Amino acid sequence: MWDFSWLERRWPGAGYEDWDRALDELAERGYDAVRIDAYPHLHAIDAEREWEILPCWNQQVWGSPARNRVTLQPALIQFLEKCAARKIRVGLSSWYQDDSTHARQLISTPEVHGRQWVGVLRSIADAGLLETVLFVDLCNEWPFACWAPFFNYRGEEQADGFISVRSRDWMRRSIAVVKEEFDLPSTFSIVGLPRDEMKNVLTSDWDYLDFWEPHLWMVHANGDEFNRRIGYSYPRWDSSGYENIVSVAGPIYASNPDYWLGLLSEQVLEAARFSEQVNRPLITTECWGIVDYKDWPLLDWGWVKDLCAHGTESASATGRWAAIATSNFCGPQFVGMWRDVEWHQRLTAKIRRAAIPAKQ
Repeated sequence: MWDFSWLERRWPGAGYEDWDRALDELAERGYDAVRIDAYPHLHAIDAEREWEILPCWNQQVWGSPARNRVTLQPALIQFLEKCAARKIRVGLSSWYQDDSTHARQLISTPEVHGRQWVGVLRSIADAGLLETVLFVDLCNEWPFACWAPFFNYRGEEQADGFISVRSRDWMRRSIAVVKEEFDLPSTFSIVGLPRDEMKNVLTSDWDYLDFWEPHLWMVHANGDEFNRRIGYSYPRWDSSGYENIVSVAGPIYASNPDYWLGLLSEQVLEAARFSEQVNRPLITTECWGIVDYKDWPLLDWGWVKDLCAHGTESASATGRWAAIATSNFCGPQFVGMWRDVEWHQRLTAKIRRAAIPAKQ
């Protein structure tokens, strides 16, 4: 997952200032696909304008921790050309980054949403790079308010969840607009699976989702047990969360690793069974251990890599995943994870050998 980092983190030392180097390192580690933000809402207004991006946090190292400026084109095409030269496929998504004009709030209907994506895809097709596109995820972790404020939390309106009638209608209609012109695998990614309403999911019409993209982490298992025990609640603007992780996360994991690995295994197997029931393959690009982590004083990557390896190997063994990430830290800004080349090569070799679902 290179999210919006591929474009925003280009200052010296940020990890993506030299795309050739970053992509060569990605290929060296055995990866043949990457997921990035295509900023469709900004592309639709003016792809060649310099946009001022507002940060969505200052504690995480995805994207920029402060105001930044980006220009989408020709950067997107240039990046895809470099991927194509290395036979790296690209999954397109969007976190709908806020900007100084709040352009994302102009997405007023599913049709507007879909047409914005059509505009991005036309630019890629015109450049002769459409075969580089692996899939289109119309919105990251739909319909969280942080990524889809144009859908949820307008005024006093209550938030609608993934399987709500309004959510399903929006997904169906926006994907239909894309499919009118581009026959590309399309979906909306989701955090976890809608367990509480699984029966409704399985009896609903989900034909418009070509695959399911669940983001799965051990820390969400058993009612967020791990997060509750370490006192982590995803603070974005202060370091209290990381201070709690430093204090207790590693020791809590080390006190009973088999238990935590078992919780992760259960999630993986549940997702595999779900995939069979809905007759759709899985792709997971954000996963397996803890959601938020980084290079930080007194933080060790060892236990995080153990969890991520276990999740990757477990998913590979099911035969239900069409594409698998090794973690959501698989990028050059996460130095402690990125520099262990052998770890990545060992896991990507297992991913490549894994069976994949039969074509639907």
